[in-house]
Amino acid sequence: MDGQSVLVVEFGKMIEEQKAVTADQDEAEDEKQKSKASHLPLFPTHMNNNNTRSSDNSQNAASQWLCNSSFQLTDLSVINDTVVSSLPDEDDDQPSYPSRPASYELLEEESKSESDGEREKTNKKKKKKEKKRKRSREKGEVYDSFPSAKSKEYFFDSHGDRDNLVYGKLYRMNVPRYKLHDPEKLSRFYSGGLYRLSRRGFVLDREGDIDEMDGKLKLGRYWSTKYAVLEHHKNLKRVRLVMPRKSGILVDDDFIPLSDVQMSGEGSSVGDGSVVEESWEDEMLRKTREFNKLTREHPHDERGWLAFAEFQDCVASKQSNKGARMQILEKKISILEKAVQLNTDNEELLLSLMKAYQSRDSTDLLIVRWEKVLMQHSGSFKLWRQFLRVVQGEFSKFKVSDMRKLYANAIQALTVACGKQFRQVHQTVKPHSADPAIVKLELCLVEVFLSLCRLEWQAGYQEFTTALFQAEIEFSLFCPSLLLTEQSKQRLFEHFWNSDGARVGEEGALGWSTWLEKEEESRQKVINEEMAQGNDEGGWTGWSELISKSKDNGKNSEDFNDIVVDKEIEEEIDNEDTKQEDDTEALLKLLGIDVDTGLNDEVTDASTWGRWAEEESSRDCDQWMPIHTKCAAQISRSDGTPDREADEQLLKVILYEDVREFLFSLTSEEARLSLVSQFINFFGGRISQRICTNSSNWTENVLTLEALPDFLSENLRKIDNVQTDMQTTSSVFSLDILSRSTNDIYRRTGMMKFLRNAILQCLTAFPRNYILEEAALVAEELSVTEMNSCCCSVTPCRALAKGLLKSDRQDVLLCGVYAQREAFFGNIDHARRVFDMALSSIEELSSDAQSNAPLLYLWYAETELANIPVNDSESSFRAIHILSCLGSGLTYSTFKGQPSSLQILRAHQGYMERIKAVRSTWLQGVVNDQSIALICSAALFEELTREWAAGIEVLNVAFTMVLPERRSCSYELEFLFYFNVRMLQRHHKQSSLSKVWETILHGLQIYPYSPELFNTLVEIGNLYTTPNKLRWIFDDHCHKKPSIVVWFFALAFEISRGGSQHRIHGLFERALAQDEVRCSVVLWRWYIAYEINIACDLSAARRIFFQAIYACPWSKKLWLDGFTKLNSILTAKELSDLQEVMRDKELNLRTDIYEILLQEA
Repeated sequence: MDGQSVLVVEFGKMIEEQKAVTADQDEAEDEKQKSKASHLPLFPTHMNNNNTRSSDNSQNAASQWLCNSSFQLTDLSVINDTVVSSLPDEDDDQPSYPSRPASYELLEEESKSESDGEREKTNKKKKKKEKKRKRSREKGEVYDSFPSAKSKEYFFDSHGDRDNLVYGKLYRMNVPRYKLHDPEKLSRFYSGGLYRLSRRGFVLDREGDIDEMDGKLKLGRYWSTKYAVLEHHKNLKRVRLVMPRKSGILVDDDFIPLSDVQMSGEGSSVGDGSVVEESWEDEMLRKTREFNKLTREHPHDERGWLAFAEFQDCVASKQSNKGARMQILEKKISILEKAVQLNTDNEELLLSLMKAYQSRDSTDLLIVRWEKVLMQHSGSFKLWRQFLRVVQGEFSKFKVSDMRKLYANAIQALTVACGKQFRQVHQTVKPHSADPAIVKLELCLVEVFLSLCRLEWQAGYQEFTTALFQAEIEFSLFCPSLLLTEQSKQRLFEHFWNSDGARVGEEGALGWSTWLEKEEESRQKVINEEMAQGNDEGGWTGWSELISKSKDNGKNSEDFNDIVVDKEIEEEIDNEDTKQEDDTEALLKLLGIDVDTGLNDEVTDASTWGRWAEEESSRDCDQWMPIHTKCAAQISRSDGTPDREADEQLLKVILYEDVREFLFSLTSEEARLSLVSQFINFFGGRISQRICTNSSNWTENVLTLEALPDFLSENLRKIDNVQTDMQTTSSVFSLDILSRSTNDIYRRTGMMKFLRNAILQCLTAFPRNYILEEAALVAEELSVTEMNSCCCSVTPCRALAKGLLKSDRQDVLLCGVYAQREAFFGNIDHARRVFDMALSSIEELSSDAQSNAPLLYLWYAETELANIPVNDSESSFRAIHILSCLGSGLTYSTFKGQPSSLQILRAHQGYMERIKAVRSTWLQGVVNDQSIALICSAALFEELTREWAAGIEVLNVAFTMVLPERRSCSYELEFLFYFNVRMLQRHHKQSSLSKVWETILHGLQIYPYSPELFNTLVEIGNLYTTPNKLRWIFDDHCHKKPSIVVWFFALAFEISRGGSQHRIHGLFERALAQDEVRCSVVLWRWYIAYEINIACDLSAARRIFFQAIYACPWSKKLWLDGFTKLNSILTAKELSDLQEVMRDKELNLRTDIYEILLQEA
């Protein structure tokens, strides 16, 4: 029995005693009423009853039954006194309380037959009550707002309320506030278990209610102003349980065994712990001493220093004075400076110190500090990433050209660090082995390069971004196999870039290495032909005369004449240009446009700026492909080409000098594959995500996007569909209203063809990579069909897949990928033939090809189960047959009927043996796709042949073979866990809700940023839990582990349900208040679209728009949203000023406002 239960029991006893006393009093009063019934009127008044005015003060409270102090103003001047008086006094341990409940006598006149002894007792009670009232008045416990005069009337309660006996009047809340005063008694109760509260120790604070018979005001309900101030007072002491640091037994929080509770005579300890009463200032001093001791004894402990710094933030949050908070910030900076001085190479301490500097210093001083840090730690990827994020998000300092220089410095510094690490590894015995440090540095280098490309693309420089990707892929993947220095390599690449050779992604592209070989062959062929012609002429050609001076003079005169002619041509061109300008100005004046007055006076209609923004967006979508120098020269020399188009073509030319500073070499296969994967994702292709969601790079990529990627938008769309099915009211809003403005994935035909060509070329560097092969097939589909089109009779990628299979007939994984695409478009029979062909021939292939068999079997079985018709078990039997062939190890044969029991038994045993082999490889740290496919196939086989619980058991056993710290950083294990969740979701009706729910919540603890787990959480939660439960989970994750993915799902859940606007506004504001999420362009655009389309508040959308461009000044789409969506509330002058700011920030603007004016004219 806990303390609260004891209080409830005592409370019940008190009520019973009150009832007994009241019953005795009622009997006595009945006798009195019988004796004086003929003398008293039924309804006494002030006019006919003078004794009423002089009655006892204890009866005056009867008129207070309908007076509720909750509706009366509280005298705030009493709060300071009550706070001081309410604090526990060290000298006064036990407060005084009434020994027995007050009697509830409502009659005002006493019986004439009352005995003298009863009168004496009544007089004594009156004197005691008067003394108590005087003491309460001296202590200031009674507010002036309560009336002192009480009317003397009878009140009838036809519907009795027991709470009136507790509070003495109409109750205001159902739950009273319990206040445990004595910590020593509390500790004795927990230690002994036999502590009993006396009636005077029973505390039931009634929060401003008056005991009608006692007349004493009770203050202290938990919502009152007094206790709100008291709880925030720094001198308020609280009771806490202190456990020893070195505890040998870890007990679950929800279970405390009684055997561990030790008896204590003094009541100051609980088991091995103790109960301590301390205020906030005491706690602050104690923790400061502990941190000082910790950092002094362990100066190189990073976590101790960071915890000490975070504690300063907690202290600052308690301060209301800004000066006090600044002093605490100075203390935090001094702590971190000392920590960095002792740990100079610790990146986390440096990041924390620079973040503290950012809260105090100006922007210029902060950048100077960052430069000093980066000079000392030039090879740190974390420091460079944070520095670039800080400068990019600073509105006053942002310019595209400045950011390019900073990115160039970062890439060059990290390249030098990679070269240094490579030289160190090259000195070892195995120079060609993949060093983890080199792989990590090169992956970081790819991330910085990707951030640069995103910045350039979002700022409007699409051609430059495409050229950067082309140059880096050619430079890293298709480098000639020659022993070249870095300078020689760049000179050769310059020759390739400035030529008319096709680059990666363009039609007829061969790659830098192949182009160089063909160029060398053609050069050798020309040399051989010249030599052959020289040999054919042969013999002596005779004497040759020297060039005379006259000829020299003649040549000089010819050169002079050429110069004169060139000058004349230039003058004619200038005159023509001047004439054209004059004609243009005259034309504009005819149209009513005066060039000299400026644009601010010309564009008076805000809708004109809206059309300008639409034209600008259209050109951004169309102009993304760079052109070669020779092609631009031919276009500019062609006749009939307007000057504007010629200038646009010249702007599309990206020279070698433009990309030279951003080129770097990659040696590891992981980094090169990462570069290609990021390239495919960047241009809107679909490729399997091969990175764990816990990776910081994954979160950073999602955070810096302008539009939601496919895998995230699909999961959010599922939530929208689930909420739409659950709700039937018209107040539900679809997420399409928001995603329409941001989900601008570039699905244009030309870009998909460009992407398909690039992937096919990259397959020469990564042969038989089924991930790239699948991306190439999907890009082929998207180039000829619309998105998610599954009604084609012929698969669009069939010709490309057959062509790839003809070039490499032993690529069985390509067969599996192609068969899946056929099944996706509904051609299940064709897909079965492809799968059967691949599995039948796999036994004749090499051991490397045979190791990929589990992937093929799993894909085939999942394809069959995904196409199960209603009331048809043939697909299930087919899946069992496929999986039994894998488990038993027999040669695959086409499906002919239901597999036998013997075959199923052999498959069970075979899976058990193969899982044991997988265990040994996992213990060595080798977790690959093939082993994951085998585990999934075994679990799926158990689900189909036995029951779903057996399949879950297989997956749980597989998880026990890996250490917990490895689960959170492996993409393969994250896929395996989600496979487990999907299996539970399929059988959620057969299994208990707690099993499914606990598995999902456990998965969110390991993978807190997984979109699939959040999607499953919402789907299951809509079936079995309340929306408030889901809100609580989202709020908990947003508080403990905030990320952009959590905010997306929390907002999608509320918006799709048509939730409260206050709740949705709160989520947006809380998310964008965080420094990590504030730079998300997608979230800002969601917020603006929500205010315009759902909340219909244009003024709020205008305010949010200005906040958005201040936080993300590099996003051109965000700027253009103001022109296209807010031109009804923004004036033409404001829009014109916005365009000027865009030019100052060096965003790429392709359209002149004069073009729109001419079109309107």
